[in-house]
Amino acid sequence: MPFEQVNGKVVAVSVAPGREVLARKGAMLAYTGDVHFSPVHMGQGGAGGMVGRMMSGEQVAMMVAQGSGTVHYGYRGLYVTIIELDGSGPLSVEADRLVAHDAALQSTVVFLGSQGGIRGAVRGAVSGQGLFTTQLHGYGTAAVLSHGGTIALPVNGRPVAVDPQAYVAHIGQVNVDISASVGWRDAVGRGSGEAVQLKCTGQGTVYVQASEQKL
Repeated sequence: MPFEQVNGKVVAVSVAPGREVLARKGAMLAYTGDVHFSPVHMGQGGAGGMVGRMMSGEQVAMMVAQGSGTVHYGYRGLYVTIIELDGSGPLSVEADRLVAHDAALQSTVVFLGSQGGIRGAVRGAVSGQGLFTTQLHGYGTAAVLSHGGTIALPVNGRPVAVDPQAYVAHIGQVNVDISASVGWRDAVGRGSGEAVQLKCTGQGTVYVQASEQKL
């Protein structure tokens, strides 16, 4: 596997001809071998979503690693989780949570309003995603950032409820909707603070961080 977990906050990625890697600018920590780095331009290679990212505010500067060697990635001491994509469904994640991924994966930007209309837009607001999210499609590997690490919860027929601030990403054929239970105590500020959750249904996996802190 070209992505290897070194520790909770660092991954080592093998780079070879035809197996380039895209990573967030500033995420490279060290490398060995004959590897060179260059900025990704709009529409280049597997970065087909860069134009959409710029238009939607999902823009995150990316660098492509090419050549032969091993690159170590991490970012600001945040925890890194490796996620494998097997082609059965896309990985949905905020662009600023992506630390690195195979360049062969196709990237698109999705308007959350198209995933449930106004409820999709509200979902983006309560989770801190905004109105857009990034999806990766295909076969390959991605590494995502979190506070405190993540747990992977299977979504297989039974709904999984997630705190919006703890949500990191989901993969597969998963639908994410908001579920609200707001009473008078919440209206006057005496509720538990957990009146709104994200309800995940379908088939796949949802990743939840061990914190309610956003990046």
